[in-house]
Order: sequence, then structure tokens, then C-alpha cells
Amino acid sequence: MSLQKYIAELLGTFLLTFAVIASLANNFPLATPLVAGLTLGLVVYTMGGVSGAHINPAVTVGLWSIKKISTKDAVVYIISHMIGATLAMLLARHLFSFTSTLVAADTMPVFLAEAIGAFILVVGVTSIVLKKDAAPYSGVVIGGSLLLGAAIAGRVSNGVLNPAVAWGIGSFSLVYVLGPLVGALVAAQLVKWLMRTR
Repeated sequence: MSLQKYIAELLGTFLLTFAVIASLANNFPLATPLVAGLTLGLVVYTMGGVSGAHINPAVTVGLWSIKKISTKDAVVYIISHMIGATLAMLLARHLFSFTSTLVAADTMPVFLAEAIGAFILVVGVTSIVLKKDAAPYSGVVIGGSLLLGAAIAGRVSNGVLNPAVAWGIGSFSLVYVLGPLVGALVAAQLVKWLMRTR
């Protein structure tokens, strides 16, 4: 089952990255945060039962911090995410002649925006992971959390919230890695604490 999990994470990250690139490259009729949220929701429903559908290194680190994934699986998940994003980038360059024009500025406002956006996403993810019988609405909650987090963060940053996707779309820098990681860690720990006190 381990190989299937890793391939599911690779494929899910590929699909998310490719969908985001398509929305950026071709005057897509839907806003990029909506495309990302819909894609994530689809991946959660189709692959969540295989791997948990993290498809984001920040989500994996957040869930690892609350012991919902082993260290070994977390490391291989993150490697799978980066490979999936790289494959999406390479295909997009060939198919769309995509060259990123995004600016990945390393500033405190961008860091905070990415951290807050990832916090919103991982609040949704962790609440689903820690609840029983959450599968029927998991894609809606998680996809909606990404949509909201990316839309809010996008007022200041590129609204990526995902280091792997940031790599794939050419918005990769220190703050696009650290911001989502910090936001995810805080969110996972907070939701775990809140649900423990119920």
C-alpha cells in the first residue's frame, strides 16, 4: 500500500500544480483560487482514501507535528509532492509554452500572507482528519479552505500556500516555503488542542 500512497500524492500534486498553471497561462475563465480549490476538492474525494490527499508539504508537516503521519511517510510524501510539481511544470512548458512571470518577493508581508492562508487551509484539513465520519464533506471543507486561504493571501502574496506548487509555478522562495510551514504547524497544533478540550 505504501507505493500507492506515494503515487497518489505525486499525482495529486501534479494535478493541482497543472491546474494552477493552466489557469495562469491561458486566460482561464475561473479565478486561480477557485481552480485550486475545486482541484483540491476533487483530489480529496478521489485519492483521499489512498493517501489522505495532502498534496502539499506544509499540510504533511502540520499533520506530522500532531502524529497523524510517520516521519518516513512524511519525507517520502514531500519528495512525491516535489516530483509531481516538477512534472506539471515540465508538461506545462511543453503544452502551453508557460514561463512564469510571478514575482516571489521575500518580504514580511508576503510571509505573513502565506502563513495566514496556509493556517486557514490546515484548520480545515486538521478538523477533517481529527473528526470521525468526515468523509462525505471532506472535499468541500478542504477545497473551500484552500479557496478562502488563497483568496485572502492573494491580496498580498501570490496566494500559493504550498511550497511544491510554488516551485512548479515559479513562485518559489524562502517565504513561500517558510510561510506555509509556519501557518500549517500553528493550525494543526491549535485544532488538535481545541478538539481535545471538547
